[in-house]
Amino acid sequence: MDSSLVRKIEKAKDYALQPERIKFAQCKATFKGNNDDHEISYEAGTWRCSCHYFSGHNTCSHIMAMQIILEGMVTGERPVTA
Repeated sequence: MDSSLVRKIEKAKDYALQPERIKFAQCKATFKGNNDDHEISYEAGTWRCSCHYFSGHNTCSHIMAMQIILEGMVTGERPVTA
């Protein structure tokens, strides 16, 4: 293996241990829920989900899960608390 590629792999592993370096400005994902798949998006500090609960509450378990997974990586986020 090329030595420069080895260094890139080592650097990637180092970066992966520092999630605070990453800030998402936007993203889209499909969340496989227990009953159905849901389209989730995040843009400019705003989450959206295609599930029924979100339409009436502006939050849902799918978004809360994403907030926990991406904690510290999305801009303008408040942490999820119980």
